[in-house]
Amino acid sequence: MKIKKDTVALSLGSCFSAEMGRRMAEAGMEVCVNPFGVLYNPASVASSLLRLADGRPFGPEDVIPRDTNPVREGRPRKAVSPEHRPIAPEGGGYVSFHHHGSFARKTPEEFLEHANAALAQASEAFRRARTVIITFGTAWVFRHLERDIIVSNCHKHPAWEFRRERLSVEDIVSLWAPVLERFSDRHFILTVSPIRHLKDGLHGNQLSKATLLLAEDILVRTCPNAEYFPSYEIIIDELRDRTWFETDGAHPTQAAVDIVWDRFKNAMQIL
Repeated sequence: MKIKKDTVALSLGSCFSAEMGRRMAEAGMEVCVNPFGVLYNPASVASSLLRLADGRPFGPEDVIPRDTNPVREGRPRKAVSPEHRPIAPEGGGYVSFHHHGSFARKTPEEFLEHANAALAQASEAFRRARTVIITFGTAWVFRHLERDIIVSNCHKHPAWEFRRERLSVEDIVSLWAPVLERFSDRHFILTVSPIRHLKDGLHGNQLSKATLLLAEDILVRTCPNAEYFPSYEIIIDELRDRTWFETDGAHPTQAAVDIVWDRFKNAMQIL
């Protein structure tokens, strides 16, 4: 596939999708990147894409408090450093289970104004876009028990509000095959983030990535408007040496991301 620089693109998913989207913008392309903030799991990415495609605004029922430094069970949580705090007061502000914490605002009204402005802009971008880049980060999800929804972010709410689950290959395919069929006039580039989710444990991370890879393989074989880009394999299998990762052992270095970008640019023949 050739991607011309005047192509409008949408990039959704993990922080790796944000990195690729940023590179595309620097190359002169018009690209909308993560209008809900970083999303990690396939269910949240799918629901977010459908919401912006339908232009469904967020309402007061979606707003939740976000506590950045609560005390649970007698133990204070680790404080968030000032440079990483969203635009919210010490108490944490307001956000939704559909958004990354960077969307938090001081009041529910400010959050809704910000979230719906981003949604409207993304809806227009998706209407014009013909290329959609989707990056899955993990098959592990958290289901909010009272609302019975898979959340994009737990926002430091207590653990008893959620049940941790791992999506199956069948779950992901059943979510995404109808999405790809509905938007058959768009070209989807599917990829798996090479960022390791070490909180799942090394074995849990491997099971998660394998699930994502198998699901995307089925989708690209059965959906003619989808293709796969091997960002995961480039980092994990080709480079693989620890020197290509940051000191946290999870995130690729900028040099590694440069290599993936060059491969992506060549594979997509960005003109």
